[in-house]
Formats: sequence, structure tokens, C-alpha cells
Amino acid sequence: MAAPLLQVSNLNAWYGESHILHGVDMTVREGETITILGRNGVGKTTTLRTIMGIIRERKGEIRFNGRDMAGVPLHRTAHVGLGFVPEERGIFSTLTVEENLMLPPVVAEGGMPVAEIYELFPNLYERRGSPGTKLSGGEQQMLAIARILRTGVKLLILDEPTEGLAPVIVQRIGEILKTLKERGMTVLMVEQNFRFASRIADRFYLMDHGKMVADFPVGELPERMDTLHKVLGV
Repeated sequence: MAAPLLQVSNLNAWYGESHILHGVDMTVREGETITILGRNGVGKTTTLRTIMGIIRERKGEIRFNGRDMAGVPLHRTAHVGLGFVPEERGIFSTLTVEENLMLPPVVAEGGMPVAEIYELFPNLYERRGSPGTKLSGGEQQMLAIARILRTGVKLLILDEPTEGLAPVIVQRIGEILKTLKERGMTVLMVEQNFRFASRIADRFYLMDHGKMVADFPVGELPERMDTLHKVLGV
């Protein structure tokens, strides 16, 4: 079996004196879509932010594409091949859709051309001249994802991509992620809607109290439902 694209080992992280992550272990292989499930406050977003290097008070090992990420400064993370779409999306509201798309630098070969992005996101093509302030929440999420795809990153990291979106937009986001999966994109996402995630993910990590308490493929989802109900409270 090929070496993992992302390997996280015994990862601990703190916010000041608050110890949030307690020995997180996780692997993501090239071409996989991995979903981290868990209730609010268990450390899901902290895990993503620590992988990206946003949280620097940490111990443990993060290796991406064989490289130890400990010495990589935050402003170089994208150049290594990690692309992060935070829950707040982070688009520039005063810039148009197309200006937002063109703003991030291309960091590696294989980035998606703007014309191809518009084929994948026809809503963005229709709104290409509109400023971010005029976009719906779903359009902003699509723009945030599309902007990363243009840069040529190897791993797309999404934090709650369906949070607060209408069902029809959630369905569209799911279709886009399926298309990216078919094209070989590697995706790591945090998502509370495990029914949505079950249509996309290859594997799940279940998180509770700052550590991974289960790791299983999508095919085991039916037999894991009792555990999911208990841990997720759904």
C-alpha cells in the first residue's frame, strides 16, 4: 500500500492553557475523501487548523507528502500543497467572483483553469462580475472551494462545507465533491451531516474529547449507527 499523503501521529494542541487535542492519529491516502465526524467542541476544527499550521502550540508529528510540516511557516503551507476552506469561507467581499478566483497564486502544476472552474461551478460563471457581498451563502462556499482548486494544491481541506446552506445547495456541493473525487482530488473535511458525508466519503474518523475514537470505511456505516448516535447525539 502506498505511503499516506497525510500522516498525523500523536498530535496534541493547545489554545493557551487549554489542551484541546489529545494524541490525534490519522492518515489520508492520495485520492481518498475522508470525513471527520463529531459534536461541536470536540476538536475537529482545531485538528484542521493545526494541520494547516494556524495553531502553532502543538506536539506530535504531521507529515504531508513525506515532508515533516513542523518547520513549514504558515505562509508556505499552500506551496507545500495544502488548501484550506475555513467555515467562514474567507472570500474578499469587495472583489468580484472573478477577481477572487484570480487572486491566489498558482502554487503547483495541475491547477484547474478558470474556464474549467466555470464549467464545474456554472453559478459562479453567471455571477462572475458580482462582488462577494452580493453572493448567497452557497455561492460564497462554491467560490471558496473554486479558488483553492485553481492553485494546484494536492489536498483540499474543508471545514463544515454544508453548514447553514439550503438543501438544494447542499446537494450541489455534494455533486461537486463527487466530481472532484472522480478526478482524483484528495479531500479531508469536517462535517456534522454524516448522511451527506456518507454519499462522498471513503472513510470516517469519529472524534470525541480531542481524540479519534473510531476509524472505519463507508461500507461499515450501517453497523456503526449505534456508536454514531451515542457519540454525535443524533
